[in-house]
Amino acid sequence: MESFEKSWYVLHTYSGYENRVKANIESRAQSMRMGDYIFRVVVPEETATEVKNGKEKEVINKTFPGYVLVEMTMTDESWYVVRNTPGVTGFVGSHGAGSKPAPLLPEEINSILRSLGMNVRNNDLHLEIGETIKVIEGAFSGLEGQVTEIDEEKQKLKVNIEMFGRETSTELDFDQIDKID
Repeated sequence: MESFEKSWYVLHTYSGYENRVKANIESRAQSMRMGDYIFRVVVPEETATEVKNGKEKEVINKTFPGYVLVEMTMTDESWYVVRNTPGVTGFVGSHGAGSKPAPLLPEEINSILRSLGMNVRNNDLHLEIGETIKVIEGAFSGLEGQVTEIDEEKQKLKVNIEMFGRETSTELDFDQIDKID
């Protein structure tokens, strides 16, 4: 099941090692030149307020203890790198015996990412500075603007939008814009 599409997969890890596994995968992806196949690694967490000894304290809880999400293109090499990362016990949805796992369905990962406040859209927009885009979501919805900065890693860009006869600079997420053809 070799796929050349980016998809999200779930890794099973030793409980309590999720952040270490995330760091290990990111490090291995870079050192083994797999950056074109392994994109994002996410440990789903939520912040909660706990009262201890009469004092309120914010704590970070794992949404899915023992699991890590990874966005990757499933090839033999990328599968091998992730599967053999220290702390990873396997992929969820793999039947063992060397079989590759099934990816999460788009609606599943969109729901998880949305609950974490992350970008949902699988963004394959190829933008260049100076290009004109249309804002499709947010306060500037329906307006057009010119791209002035692109941050691929954070999936954000800066856009100059003309409003009320003046140019206004704003920062937008990739999923808030569409390319104008």
